[in-house]
Amino acid sequence: RRYLARIPEFKPRLRKWRLLWKRFLGKHAPEIAAMDFFTVRTLFFKPLYVFFVIHHSARKILHFNATYHPTEDWVSNQLRSAFEYETNIKYLIMDRDACFSVKVRRTVRHMGIKVKRTSVQSPWQNGIAERWVRTVRTELTNRVILRTRWSAFTMLAEYIRYYNVHRPHMSLDGDTPCGGSVTPRPFPDAALISIPVCGGLIRRYEWEKAA
Repeated sequence: RRYLARIPEFKPRLRKWRLLWKRFLGKHAPEIAAMDFFTVRTLFFKPLYVFFVIHHSARKILHFNATYHPTEDWVSNQLRSAFEYETNIKYLIMDRDACFSVKVRRTVRHMGIKVKRTSVQSPWQNGIAERWVRTVRTELTNRVILRTRWSAFTMLAEYIRYYNVHRPHMSLDGDTPCGGSVTPRPFPDAALISIPVCGGLIRRYEWEKAA
């Protein structure tokens, strides 16, 4: 035990800040959205930047797009598209990426949404977005070769449709982000049928319908 690295205790001020942030997330979760980027490599190793906005309590992907050259103007346009029909979002969490500039934050405020920036080197403050990045990497982007931006956009769109509508979540008590009831068995001899998603990389299941 003498040679094991010791984890320093949190200073009282930092501990208080963590408690305040967790309290904010728990109290306002239905009104919070988060945004972030993650990168994927295309067939010729060109970095493609995928932008997304996720709802905190529902875990629903509200908007996504991909580009080779993200700029503050491009991000501002994506945010206008993301919140065009979303009226219940009051807070937007973002990190300190260079693309999330003063102009982007001004665009968010003009839509009546308060900006919440995470602290430096504190990805846990945007944990919902970070967890979704891990999910999409594990289930999709680490298992396929994306040739171009268009093929990546098409594959991601199909996966996000499956994620929002069909993929159950433990944090939602087995429900999906869009919500849905359990489908009853249509007739006693009905069998489950497998439906491929993303070219068969993922499969979802439905009851066989009567002819």
